[in-house]
Amino acid sequence: MAKEGLTPSQREALEAQFSRKLKEQLPLGRYTSSRIGGPADYLIAVRSRDDLVDAVRFLWREEIRFRVVGGGTNILVADAGVRGVVLLNQARRFTFEKEAEGSWLLWAESGASMGTIARRSVERNLTGLEWAAAIPGSVGGAVVNNAGAMGGNTAGSLEVAEILQPNKDYEVWKPAQFSYAYRSSVLKSNPGMAVVLRAAYRLQEADSDAVQQKLAEAVEHRQRTQPAGASWGSTFKNPPGDFAGRLIEAAGLKGFKVGGVEVSTLHANFFLSQEGATASDAAQLIRVVQEKVKQHSGVDLELEVEIFGDWPQDPENDSAEDR
Repeated sequence: MAKEGLTPSQREALEAQFSRKLKEQLPLGRYTSSRIGGPADYLIAVRSRDDLVDAVRFLWREEIRFRVVGGGTNILVADAGVRGVVLLNQARRFTFEKEAEGSWLLWAESGASMGTIARRSVERNLTGLEWAAAIPGSVGGAVVNNAGAMGGNTAGSLEVAEILQPNKDYEVWKPAQFSYAYRSSVLKSNPGMAVVLRAAYRLQEADSDAVQQKLAEAVEHRQRTQPAGASWGSTFKNPPGDFAGRLIEAAGLKGFKVGGVEVSTLHANFFLSQEGATASDAAQLIRVVQEKVKQHSGVDLELEVEIFGDWPQDPENDSAEDR
């Protein structure tokens, strides 16, 4: 389905509402960490929480299909791109609020970088987010996916988050309302249910040397264990009691390549895209890895990367979902 999937009145409403902000047929690869992705019918950049609220409410009201993209990590966009509208979330403002003696709240808009807010916290000698220093994704993506690293995760650090749902005022949710599990939440399981606007993290004052050391350890660990280069991040969830990277390596797939996408020789759960790489290459490599690991170890690897867009086949046959 091409742009004709929007009615003439919907296209007219988009153009009237967003004017020069409305961009057509921009390749999404430039906005994803894997550098893979075809064009969006329409792309709109939003640069504040209020702009995000206005845009989302308008699109819901006009019944126009849309997706929100933040840091562009943990996603694989189809070569044919995405029908409807992509909201590029550049709402990145964050503030520190002192709550009590030694206790602070960090409020961050959903387009803010997790790595950035973690580093800014450490600069203020505040502890609680050091684990996120090497995470390249956005706050909104972290809230939805329960992002984590170095023994920490969103579920354990989040104080509250603002969410917006259709036909409602925004609500403030506590972590329990997200039904968090490993790399999952009720929002991830129910795409389109809500949009994350802001999140607040509880931080504590700490010794400068101690928080700097934690930060350095997180950054060093990432550099030592994760490959540099274009990648969406972890491809598969770790199965209970094991690691996806270990299983892929045990199946002899380090360095295995399909087209322009290769299994990293440093960490096998990371796939690297090279010049000329396509989403079809990546989807085929995902299928091959799943099949080989199943044959070798009997384990069914479950995707962590979110695959969406206009795929040519039944998404289930592509190990993909248009979420």
